[in-house]
Order: sequence, then structure tokens, then C-alpha cells
Amino acid sequence: METGALPAGLAFSPQGDLSGTPTASGSFPITVRVQDSLGQSAAPLAVTIQIFLHGFQATGDMGTGRVSHTATLLTNGKVLVAGGSNNSGNLATAELFDPATGTFTAIGTMTTARWSYTATLLAHGPASTNGKVLLAGGPGGNTAELFDPATGTFAATGSMTGPRSEHTATLLNNGKVLLAGGGGAPLTAELFDPASGTFTATGAMTQFRVAPTATLLNDGTVLITGGYDANLDSFATAELFNPATGTFTATAGAMTAARSEHIATLLNSGKVLVTGGIDSNGDILASAELFDPTTGSFSPTGALGSVHAFHTATLLNDGTVLVAGGFFFPNPPGDGSASAEVFDPTTNKFTPTGSLGTARYLHTATRLNNGQVLITGGLLKTNPSLVLNSAELYK
Repeated sequence: METGALPAGLAFSPQGDLSGTPTASGSFPITVRVQDSLGQSAAPLAVTIQIFLHGFQATGDMGTGRVSHTATLLTNGKVLVAGGSNNSGNLATAELFDPATGTFTAIGTMTTARWSYTATLLAHGPASTNGKVLLAGGPGGNTAELFDPATGTFAATGSMTGPRSEHTATLLNNGKVLLAGGGGAPLTAELFDPASGTFTATGAMTQFRVAPTATLLNDGTVLITGGYDANLDSFATAELFNPATGTFTATAGAMTAARSEHIATLLNSGKVLVTGGIDSNGDILASAELFDPTTGSFSPTGALGSVHAFHTATLLNDGTVLVAGGFFFPNPPGDGSASAEVFDPTTNKFTPTGSLGTARYLHTATRLNNGQVLITGGLLKTNPSLVLNSAELYK
């Protein structure tokens, strides 16, 4: 038996099963008391049932479990999911997600197995490359290749100036791609030119950076934040790349917290939301901050409801940001988190939303043309390693 009001549309059966379809959102505190056939009662248990307007729904599974892979929205509305790794090793396989059917289909194999690399849609530039995807780097390699959606095939392109992994790749307004930092080349940066298919060095960054973020700002410059150094220490510095001069300069102010494995998301206002990550003490963060391009400075904003690192943060059609999953330890029986919350830039606050169906980190999140967000793969837990082939949609 229970005391307190259940959400409309839900009810307990005589056997104690809660079922139904809720018709109203909100938070509903109830107290449940269980009694057996002999009339013996357990201690009352206070619980709160939360009903959210939005949440996650399972979709078709991928053909292969993947972690540290990429997922790229193509111009035809499908999503290219490629590479990564699983318990069998590093992957060169790829598949396409079709939102119309909710299914994944195997596609051509990459020229090189890749994980912790970057994938960039070439949305500008010469017609011969427009709509193709640049896949670059990964541990131990300086190779790169292009995926052609018209043929469903991968082909090698020019090599990078040096090996990179856990780096950034940013499509610039001039159609070139800026690749910066990462393991193997943590101080250097280079540009990929789709017209020639070649990489050339550009100005060096101001600081050693592995696992930073890179965000194209509305004025065409690129904000680089955080990362970690050779000692795995995170830092709070940030810098700006100017495509007109090919140079990096430090921002006017540092971040409010040292971060690596964090996420930076451009808001509709032109500001950048920076969420979570790992600090210089190795602690996972629940803090967030905003970068204001007009002042070049960072300021704290409302705290996340849960710690997040190796998570995703996706700008939604209404201008809010969905923060989902991430590494959370300890979190028995696994290391992944199912937590999800939404940042509202009008209030600078995070509020809970429906949880992921499966806890995960090192996954991907891709906003589809219909406004839904596709979540793919990732790790549920590290020991023993459980790599996921499941996918879900935020609606």
C-alpha cells in the first residue's frame, strides 16, 4: 500500500506492481509499505517518482560495440558512426544510422583502424569535397582519410604533419579544418585544405594540451580550453586561434576551474558553456562556466546536478543544452552514469531530465535534423570492460 498521490495515469496492482502511462509531469513523493501474506509489514519506504516531459528511448542497436568512436551527421540526414575500439581491438568498421527507420547498416571499411580521433563534416569548400567527412589521427598515426557519402567508401588523403590523438578538429568559415593539440603533438596545430587534400602547419599553441575542447565562435575565431599536460595535470588556461593570422593568443582570463575531458558548447547567444571534466586533483567536476567572447573572460554559472566527465553536451533546437552520461566513480556495478540534465541559458541553471536508458561514458551524441539526439555506444564499466553496441534517442 502507498500513501501520497501517484502521478496521474500510474497505479499499483494488488501484487504491488507499478504500471501505467503518466499523463502529467512533476515530482511525486510517496511512502510505500509492503505486507506479506501473513500480515507482516516491512518498514515504510519514502520514495519520489519523477516524471519528465522529455527522455530517452531505445532505438536499433549498432552492429558493433564501440567506445571512443565518432558519430557525424551527414548532409542527407543520416549519421556516420565509425571506428573506435572494443574488446576485440581497434576498429576500422563503420555503419550508418537512418533516422527514418531507426536502424544501423554496415558501410565501407576505413583505410585505418582509429579510436580517439576526430571526424569533421566538410560543409564548405570545393564541390568535390562538400559533404564528405574528414577522419584524422588516432593513437600512433598521422594518417587521414575521407568518407564519401555518395559512394559509401573511404579513401586516404594527405598525411598530417605529425601523429595526434585526443586532439580537436574545427571546421573554419573558410572551409579549412584546424587540428590542434593532442597526444603526439600537444603544442602544435595544422590546417587541412579540402581543395588540395593536404595538411600544413600553422602557429603553435600557447600551451601543451591533450584532451582540450575547441569551439568555433561567431566571429570566426576558435576557442581552445583546458586539457592536460605530460603529467596528466589538468589546467585552467584557454586561448584563441585567429584564422586570419594563423596564430594563437591567450584569452584575457583563465577558466574558473582546471578541466580536461570536459565539453564546450556554443550557445545561441554566442557565449560558450563549459561543463564538467576532471580537475588537477583527478576529481570529476559538477561545476560549469561561461565564456563571453565580448570580454574574453570566464565566469561561473549554475552547478550541474551530478558530476560529469567523458560525457556529452548537445545544443538543442530550443537553445538549451542536453548534458548526458559520463564517468562516475564509484557507481556500482559500473563506472558509467545514466544522469541527464538540461542547461537553460535564460536562467543559467541545470534541471534534471529523463535518465539515459543505459549508463555510459565515452559515447557520442548527435543532434538529428528532427531535433532528436542520437546517443551511441560507449562504456558501461571499465573492469571488466563492457563496451556497448546500444543506441538511444532523446525526444
